[in-house]
Amino acid sequence: MTPPASRISRRIGAISESATLAVDAKAKALVAEGRPVIGFGAGEPDFPTPDYIVEAAAAACHEAKWHRYTPAGGLPVLKEAIAAKTLRDSGWDIRADQVLVTNGGKQALYNAFAALLDPGDEVILPAPYWTTYPESIQLAGGVPVEVMTDETSGYRASVEQLEAARTDKTKMLVFVSPSNPTGAVYSPDEVEAIGRWALEHGLWVVTDEIYEHLVYGQARFSSMPVLVPELSDQCVVVNGVAKTYAMTGWRVGWMAGPKDVVKAATNLQSHATSNVANVSQVAALAAVSGDLAAVEEMKVAFDRRRLLIVDMLNAIPGIECPMPEGAFYAYPSVKGVLGTEIRGQRPVTSSELAGLILDEAEVAVVPGEAFGTPGYMRLSYATSDENITEGLTRVAELLGQAD
Repeated sequence: MTPPASRISRRIGAISESATLAVDAKAKALVAEGRPVIGFGAGEPDFPTPDYIVEAAAAACHEAKWHRYTPAGGLPVLKEAIAAKTLRDSGWDIRADQVLVTNGGKQALYNAFAALLDPGDEVILPAPYWTTYPESIQLAGGVPVEVMTDETSGYRASVEQLEAARTDKTKMLVFVSPSNPTGAVYSPDEVEAIGRWALEHGLWVVTDEIYEHLVYGQARFSSMPVLVPELSDQCVVVNGVAKTYAMTGWRVGWMAGPKDVVKAATNLQSHATSNVANVSQVAALAAVSGDLAAVEEMKVAFDRRRLLIVDMLNAIPGIECPMPEGAFYAYPSVKGVLGTEIRGQRPVTSSELAGLILDEAEVAVVPGEAFGTPGYMRLSYATSDENITEGLTRVAELLGQAD
């Protein structure tokens, strides 16, 4: 008997659930059951959205003009403000017609991939990578080609590694600095070298700059189309208000790039979702038009937490964690723990270890399998100092029992 056809299309059936959101949802569900779970899974600031942004949104709710459809590509005044903010913060001089306002950074990424990729086009993707990149590339018909990095290089890919992955089918590079999940920040020289390599070989670059303001110590953020201006016609920058202004739930991102690409992506969005919620767009306008005082306050806390979490992780036998230079994630290797017996169990993968830590220590972390690199874990330090101390004390006590 012929088995029935799948009810779900192959294209959608191949998509995996977001591992980071799944871990966060499980942690919250356990908390709701009364368990004292500490979550290091979600990548969102634990600060409230600044008051002046909330007030702008509240005022917009009472204005009838925001109760109607607006242009699918974004409010013209917001697009102008994003262009001005981009020049102010990164030095890239763009026009409003080069901006598409999207429902968060994820939609900006998918729009960019869908506008540029044809079936079979290869996309070089350094790993560890954020969970959404490969799924979104494949949904657009592209083929992710992973380039592995590890802690020995600070999780940064070299031009030589990228060139080794390039084929006659390569159309694009995904570049992220500061990085989710590793916190790696490429130096200006490295960013320029990679940009010139992409330019030489006629490759598109989609660069995610959403953590541009979250860099620490001597690290500096660098925008690729600024360092390599000739690349601007084959570069798409993705950004948003989520991380800088603690606005993850407001769902406002954007893509910026060549006008023809932005126009094509706008056409797609006009059928997929139409305009981003107007109240959220007005809130984003207040955010990008204001100063950076709020993020500077958050950075002080993140920097302190960064030092705390890395120090505590490296004190646990079998764990090695390089110091992240940006974003708000630590990405330790746990290879030295795998295969050891812990409370009668012997986890051999980082996924199994993460499950054990959740069950036995009531601490939620995201295993490296979610980011293309088994043997590691991601911990977000966008949580309180008290949670970091308590959570990692539990982990240390659990793993201290390893034989």
